[in-house]
Amino acid sequence: MTHPVHHIELWTEDLLGSEDAFGWLLPRLGWSADHDPAWPQGRVWRHPSGPYLVLEQSPAVTGPHDRMRAGLNHLALTVADRAELDTIRAGAGSHGWSELFADGYPHAGGPEHTALFLENVQGFEVEFVVSRPAT
Repeated sequence: MTHPVHHIELWTEDLLGSEDAFGWLLPRLGWSADHDPAWPQGRVWRHPSGPYLVLEQSPAVTGPHDRMRAGLNHLALTVADRAELDTIRAGAGSHGWSELFADGYPHAGGPEHTALFLENVQGFEVEFVVSRPAT
């Protein structure tokens, strides 16, 4: 099966700070670390379905990430159910994430959209959406 997403690459000014946040989060969603010790400026997590996410501190970075400017606003990843969403929400704060739109949780995206929105200290936003069974 061919997947529509091959990989996602995020550049950061602070690899260690970003790695802590993503290194806690992605394994909770089934992504496995696959870091190459010969490439100290990058980290990789692979999803069992094929896509992978790269986090890189490149010397070509010209400034901090700003999700409010043109370019990537956020990643949206699926979770199995509301219980998983609640578990991520409960642990996120102690792993470098702060909640966005907390007053609307879990329907900040609308009444039919069950999701959690988090942002790390580098400004990367990740939305976790409860997957719906196919009808």
